[in-house]
Amino acid sequence: MSNFARSLTFGASALAIALGMATTASAQSTGTEAVEVEQVVVTGVRGPRNIDGLAVSENIAKTRNTVTQEFISSQAAGQTILATLNLTPGLSFTNADPYGSSGGNIRLRGFDGARVSLTFDGIPLNDTGNYSAYTNQQMDPELIERASVNTGSTDVDSPTASATGGTINYVSRRPGQEFGGWIQGSLGDFNYRRIMGLVDTGEIGPWGTSAWAAVSYTNYDKFKGLGDIEKIQYNARIYQPLGDNGDFVALSGHYNENRNYNYNGPNLMTATGSLPSDVETSPFGWGVDFDRTYTAPTVRAGVADYDTNSSNYWGLRTNPSNTGNIRGNSRFTLAEGLILTVDPSFQYTLANGGSGQTVMAESEVARSGNSDLTWLLLRGSQATGGVDLNGDGDMLDRVRVHTPSNTNTHRYGLNSSLIWDMNDQHRLRFAYALDWGRHRQTGDYAFIDFSNPSAPQWMDVFGGRNDDSIRVLNQDGFALQARDRKSIASLNQFSLEYRGKFFDDALTLNVGVRAPFFERELNQYCYTQNASSNVLCTSEKPTATLANGNVTFAGRGTTQYIAPYSRTVKFDDILPNVGATYRFGNGHAIYGSYSESLSAPRTDSLYAVTRVGTEILNPTVQPETSKNVDFGYRYASGTVVANASVFYNEFQNRIVSTWDEDLGQYVDRNVGGVETTGFEASLGWSPIEALSLYASMTLTNSELQDDYIYSYSTVNGERVPNILLTKGKKQVETPEEMFSLRASYQFNEVFSAGIQGKYTGERWVTDVNDLAVDGYTVVDLDMRFDFEPLGFKGTYLQVNATNLFDEQYYSTLGTRASATPGALGYSRPFAGIGSPRTVMATLRYAF
Repeated sequence: MSNFARSLTFGASALAIALGMATTASAQSTGTEAVEVEQVVVTGVRGPRNIDGLAVSENIAKTRNTVTQEFISSQAAGQTILATLNLTPGLSFTNADPYGSSGGNIRLRGFDGARVSLTFDGIPLNDTGNYSAYTNQQMDPELIERASVNTGSTDVDSPTASATGGTINYVSRRPGQEFGGWIQGSLGDFNYRRIMGLVDTGEIGPWGTSAWAAVSYTNYDKFKGLGDIEKIQYNARIYQPLGDNGDFVALSGHYNENRNYNYNGPNLMTATGSLPSDVETSPFGWGVDFDRTYTAPTVRAGVADYDTNSSNYWGLRTNPSNTGNIRGNSRFTLAEGLILTVDPSFQYTLANGGSGQTVMAESEVARSGNSDLTWLLLRGSQATGGVDLNGDGDMLDRVRVHTPSNTNTHRYGLNSSLIWDMNDQHRLRFAYALDWGRHRQTGDYAFIDFSNPSAPQWMDVFGGRNDDSIRVLNQDGFALQARDRKSIASLNQFSLEYRGKFFDDALTLNVGVRAPFFERELNQYCYTQNASSNVLCTSEKPTATLANGNVTFAGRGTTQYIAPYSRTVKFDDILPNVGATYRFGNGHAIYGSYSESLSAPRTDSLYAVTRVGTEILNPTVQPETSKNVDFGYRYASGTVVANASVFYNEFQNRIVSTWDEDLGQYVDRNVGGVETTGFEASLGWSPIEALSLYASMTLTNSELQDDYIYSYSTVNGERVPNILLTKGKKQVETPEEMFSLRASYQFNEVFSAGIQGKYTGERWVTDVNDLAVDGYTVVDLDMRFDFEPLGFKGTYLQVNATNLFDEQYYSTLGTRASATPGALGYSRPFAGIGSPRTVMATLRYAF
């Protein structure tokens, strides 16, 4: 935590300029909350109707679904908020394990998680480089006041350069007005143990300052294979009201640390069924996982010893992450009808996939650092010199070393709005957003701890990054690297929104526009293979410099490399965001919206460069764009909350990674468009006070609009494209049907229970639609024994059972171009296995 602590201090100093507030609405920023204040939903406080905290009345011109703490608290303790949102229409979330601390996969109207904006109290959480959303690192659910899903569009002030498919946002709780708190412990299957506590200070001092702090610790075994999952999280918030007009300032902090052993999934059947699934061939059947044993390599002086193990030993398959943030929010009334909101933030990330490793030839360590080690291994003992990696006195061996891909991010953000209420019917808002991230990516090679030869382990989960003594050096004293680059991503976004009410406030019109200006500064410190993203991080000197500026190396033939370089790429656009809501009758409303979004190319896409003349360019990857149209109907009464919508999305310049025969590697390309149409509906009904019912339906048709160039081949000396026939095919991982149901009943003052289920339809695994996995249904049960009637307010015992009927299904999918042997783009798909029936109990004591 030392690096994070230093960054935290610096970030706190930056935030001191504009100390923030405590909470926002379902909106993504204080500014958006301020203009949607009439839509705020607070459990137990007067506001829009909600059923069981799951069906919440909305009043905006977009399709949005919100859940509150009332429903969140009924789910498994410690579960990721994405799993809790999975009952809402439009969202398909698959969890990697039953407790949510190993990650999962997001699909929202066909868009994957990297194309969906995930925000926490308004700050963007998608990775600044590849836009990935890490669902296992989210805030403890007990601290989340509400969470919402915009299934098709962003808010006009959303600080994102990645979202083309909607937003998911959650809001942390506001401090309580009175001193109190609680401590809870959880036990469950797979040796699940979790303890968490929270303390509220209540309002203290002459200005009514309030705060809370919470900590949790989680540990459990993987549900299959060997290894465990460990997680610790700290959260805190301080809130200061400024008068009684809604103004405030506050500061919040969050830190999360995961140390997880990875899961391994099976290979699936091929499209022809000619090969069995690994589920069937593995001796562990459905529980197929990483290798449980490791055969210690021999170490003999004067003998060429090789480590013949695969890279699939469970003890060397971990996933570490340290993440944290400081969040500020504030609201100031400058004059009557004039409001300023300022939300600064700082985020810190240090993480890697945890499994990077390779077997290196000692004789070639003098030249090594090439991410493609084939050349090194083939030359073997032909080279002179080298480094004795295993200490046996020779340089003849091939030794396993740790080759992590670390990412360290320092990220600063600002959401601000100036809101002018011209009168009761007309409002104008100007917003500015900054998102600046320093993205440092390194791969410091490190030795592996073989003190127990049959059970090796990492000396440090981050390789040689933090400890010089364990780094692998070549003859020149050069610390070997798998990669070494620094990227700075900066977004400056301006937006303007008008909101007007007409016809006695029956019609609300929103007209907005946002203008993102996005820039990536790229700094590559290794040599890059021309027209590729393969790198050579080495102390070896080039043997020649060509007229175009490229260099060559001895022993690498005519292969050209681009010397370490810096370049800057820029993307900008003007994106409309408009909508209207018309309320009529008693609780009826119709709405419609249109929005456009942009997703700038990811960092990895832009490091695959080509020398064009004397310039270094990436001419093949352009920003992705989307256009989204929604029309919907809502109804809310004392016992019913209903919503139905139809939508259309046009997604252009989709980026996929495809194989290039000439380069011998995968490269990113724009491959055309996707059109998605669908219908979503939800209904919450409370026919009697004790009973709450909820149902949702999603029908989605997501179709690829183009064939695309999958690869190139050389025929008679000419470069010929290989076309993958995808036009008219359905999008991978996108179920055409999803249905969910929930019923909860309060039997008496002590006992309540709920049961819920979700059906997820068939999903395609391949782009050409030659392999799909079956649909599945997962049912969960929750029961609570409340001790308040016995005089213990806030104290309860809760039992949760997930996957109650032990359904066997595939969760995450490793999608491919084709699953037909011999066909273009064939490779054998893999999948993650859904977790089995899991039962847990939580006892909370409140004070």
